[in-house]
Amino acid sequence: MSERLAGKVAIVTGAGQTEGAGMGNGRATAIAFVREGATVLLADRDERSARETADTAGERASVVGADVADEADCRRIVETCVERHGRLDVLHHNVGIGSGDGWTENLEMDAWERIMRVNAGSAAMLAKSAVPVMRDQGGGAITHVSSIAAVVQGDTGLRNPPLSYKMSKAALNALTQSLAQSYAGVGIRVNAIMPGLIDTPMGVDAVAREYGLDRERYARLRDEAIPLKGGQGSAWDVANAAVFLASDEASFITGVLLPVDGGQSCRVG
Repeated sequence: MSERLAGKVAIVTGAGQTEGAGMGNGRATAIAFVREGATVLLADRDERSARETADTAGERASVVGADVADEADCRRIVETCVERHGRLDVLHHNVGIGSGDGWTENLEMDAWERIMRVNAGSAAMLAKSAVPVMRDQGGGAITHVSSIAAVVQGDTGLRNPPLSYKMSKAALNALTQSLAQSYAGVGIRVNAIMPGLIDTPMGVDAVAREYGLDRERYARLRDEAIPLKGGQGSAWDVANAAVFLASDEASFITGVLLPVDGGQSCRVG
């Protein structure tokens, strides 16, 4: 690797992963950060899964068990990073859920509130703790993992009720751009990655289980929805974008909502 993140200290939330085939976005990003020279704190509610990621990533990765839906845990993640490593250069926020979502007429508001809190509220709570640290040290980079669901109509053929998830990711995009404008003057860059259909355990296995679909058939449906030859992307596609946005190569980039989607979001135009 090229050591593009050498000397940087990063937090990766959602660094464990859902049970299933392949690799999740958070795990791939954590591994890529370490390979590129960063020291990384891996945060996940499933501490065991995060430790599996750390074992693969190597000795510059450590773990903290935390639930980003809880403000005290968000604060503890940042405090733990500073206590262990003395600073925080990169906050990569990769947590998102969609379980329990529904169409408008059968939406359970408890599920809506949970999805909104985890997918959008957690980013605000983490920024609340991370921004003062980055401001005092002269800058930093925050990257949120959003989704093209925020800007592209859902495909009902894939049987994904998009309402709460779509709203939460649109809110996350708005937060990204608000933070970018608010803290550009103190050297904090804030961007978002908007993955499309990525072949991950959460994107494929978990959804197939929830809706009683055959995993391979569901994966094929997702492949067919991608304009670019080759079908769905992989977690490494998201991780590569994350490395770039965290690196000094992106030092003049802030407020960007970057699709990593094989051309899906081109359909907006």
